[in-house]
Amino acid sequence: MSMLKPRSTTDFDRNVPETRLWRAVIARTIQEWISGPLGRQREAEQYLFDDTRDFRRVCGSAGIDSGELRARLALLRGHAIPEYLLAAA
Repeated sequence: MSMLKPRSTTDFDRNVPETRLWRAVIARTIQEWISGPLGRQREAEQYLFDDTRDFRRVCGSAGIDSGELRARLALLRGHAIPEYLLAAA
């Protein structure tokens, strides 16, 4: 699986603390969507797939293309999550 490409190589530095923070926010939200309690799964899914404003900002701050991330997450949506991904969460 290839890494998600940064939105802009001129504006992005993966080692900036703020970038790492926003990537952690996204990772935590995905983790809750995959294996959190049902209420948190629903909140995370709504945010990951339906939020029209903040999701793009957070992804932008993390140096991640929000459309590409949503497309990749959509491939997992409705399918069984492989055990190795659940273990990583």
